[in-house]
Amino acid sequence: MATLITCFRILASASLLLCQPLSPAFYVLYIAAGISDMIDGPVARRTGTAGDFGAKLDTAADFSFMAVCLYKLLPVLDVPLWLWVWIALIALAKTVNVVSGFVIQKRFVTLHTTMNKAAGALLFLLPLTFPCIELKYTSAVVCAVATFAAVQEGCFICMGRRE
Repeated sequence: MATLITCFRILASASLLLCQPLSPAFYVLYIAAGISDMIDGPVARRTGTAGDFGAKLDTAADFSFMAVCLYKLLPVLDVPLWLWVWIALIALAKTVNVVSGFVIQKRFVTLHTTMNKAAGALLFLLPLTFPCIELKYTSAVVCAVATFAAVQEGCFICMGRRE
């Protein structure tokens, strides 16, 4: 069942390519894909079907959802330079975390901390705010939380915390 939910997210992501950005159809598919991302893991654990294949499929579904959303949304958004710089710095910090995790723990480390989950949830909610709040305000909140999450994750990795 969890695998079907994850496959639905891949299908919904592909379907977003056919939608006008920020249209009602776009938002319906976007929200459906987001909900599927929230429930596939708990369903897999509850049904005892969690495994390596499902985890890899989930990662592929997450990547496809993110890539399609960026492809559809970036051309219609007016992203200020300061925001691009902040996003790049967060990406750099996350990259440093992955590399240092590999060096310190001899494995790729991705921590599912509360702050990382909060940053992910805020990032998911961000496009839902576009019709009523300017991007510069909402993105500052998302970037602040994501920055804190990246710094916290780096500290946890250096302390040897494992998931």
